[in-house]
Amino acid sequence: MKLRNLVKPTVAAVIAASLYFGGASALGISQASAATPESLQLVSLGKEFIGTPYKFGAASGLTSAFDCSSFVQYIFGKGGTALPRTAAAMASKGTKVAKSSLSVGDLVFFSSSSNFIGHVAIYAGSGNILHASTSKGVTVSSMNSSYWKTRYVTAKRVL
Repeated sequence: MKLRNLVKPTVAAVIAASLYFGGASALGISQASAATPESLQLVSLGKEFIGTPYKFGAASGLTSAFDCSSFVQYIFGKGGTALPRTAAAMASKGTKVAKSSLSVGDLVFFSSSSNFIGHVAIYAGSGNILHASTSKGVTVSSMNSSYWKTRYVTAKRVL
């Protein structure tokens, strides 16, 4: 009887450990990873553009104005990572990352009023995103604001 009482907690612990250590990767979701020098450098470069105005449909490579995807494409391109031009196309790249496992440099995707994925940003750490905002241009915003929190769709790791 005592042995049977030990088996249940042991099996539960083994299952919990398996899910914790291997479950996310088994589901195709990356676990958190530490910020790399490369990802920190990308965010640092991106912050140099804070205040740059927003322009819908801004041309790739243009640095006098950005839309969300041209900004992300430009910053990652400078780091040697080629990305498609639109937020929706970018969302098809990389490895899915759980919101709770975001790491600096991950791409974060949000819905807009007209698109399921209509906005892309770079995760800057501590719950913040670096992105080109229609109202502020390139800026840092909290993902936990009422606006972004309700529009979160997914995140991808491309580095």
